[in-house]
Amino acid sequence: MAGHALRNPAETKLLVCVNNPPPVWNPPADAAQRIGARFPQLRVTHLPDFEGLERELVDTNIFMTVSLTAAQLALAPNLQWIQAVTAGVAQFMYPELRQRGVVLTNASSVHCVPIAQHILGMIVGLARRFPDSLRYQHQACWAMKELLTAPVKPRELRGQVLLFIGFGAIGREAARLVRPLEMRVWAVTHSGRSDSDMAERVLQTSLLREALPHADFVVVAAPATPETRNMLGEREFALMKPSAYLINVARGTLLDEPALISALERNVIAGAALDVTATEPLPPASPLWKMNQVFITPHVSGATENTWDREEELIAENLKRWFAGSELLNRVGLARGY
Repeated sequence: MAGHALRNPAETKLLVCVNNPPPVWNPPADAAQRIGARFPQLRVTHLPDFEGLERELVDTNIFMTVSLTAAQLALAPNLQWIQAVTAGVAQFMYPELRQRGVVLTNASSVHCVPIAQHILGMIVGLARRFPDSLRYQHQACWAMKELLTAPVKPRELRGQVLLFIGFGAIGREAARLVRPLEMRVWAVTHSGRSDSDMAERVLQTSLLREALPHADFVVVAAPATPETRNMLGEREFALMKPSAYLINVARGTLLDEPALISALERNVIAGAALDVTATEPLPPASPLWKMNQVFITPHVSGATENTWDREEELIAENLKRWFAGSELLNRVGLARGY
């Protein structure tokens, strides 16, 4: 494997530094011992916060983290591989890292199960108008008439077209979950291909505008890259059905948020379920908060009590592959950014 010179655990240092405000994302206190028990010769260091990070980076070979700045990279001359604990890796896409040729792997397989279940919940909730029922419940209103005479009524999912924009691990797992519901799954990918049989049709990204008029639900699950920024805007929303729903579990930058707000205000689309927004936390002044047809979750679709267990299994498998000289799981193409 290119850029893969160290294959001796005894000569390798793994640094784990993940410090996020929600504890669910963070390694347990015994993370170093747990990984070290699997690889007794490997030198494993776990920093629970960023204290001493610059010092530890100097002799680090493998770094398990959320992010690494260009300045920090300059302090790590021996760094060969970064295992990101996130599915998105836009935070690593800067020239210095690309030029160094550091191997980068992500955690898309770690987060695909909870995010796919989150997508399923959003689809069912929107189809059956659960957010509206909850709103009426808070008003102590038995809103049978209101729901059943609304322009967009509660619906069945059977036969509905579910269009995924991006069909990686998350999209494929979500497609697997909805199969018993007998939805028609379409996907748009950069290549126009997929290694899965879960989609009825797979189109190239260049054909997105041709696919949008057919979709009843559009799930945004593509990586954040310069090419995907604002990929859904005024023109794309205008192509969607007035009864269509938009679901975003990727990054807020993939949507032109002012255009989305305008489309929702004018009932161009039926509604949106957003787990991510352009600015996070979503500012209190954002019109999205008060829109009845918008369902907001605060970037929690990937959260689960099993996060670290899956992260540990992934790093353990990739460490085995690293020392054997085999291809790593979830390797990111630095040129394309995902």
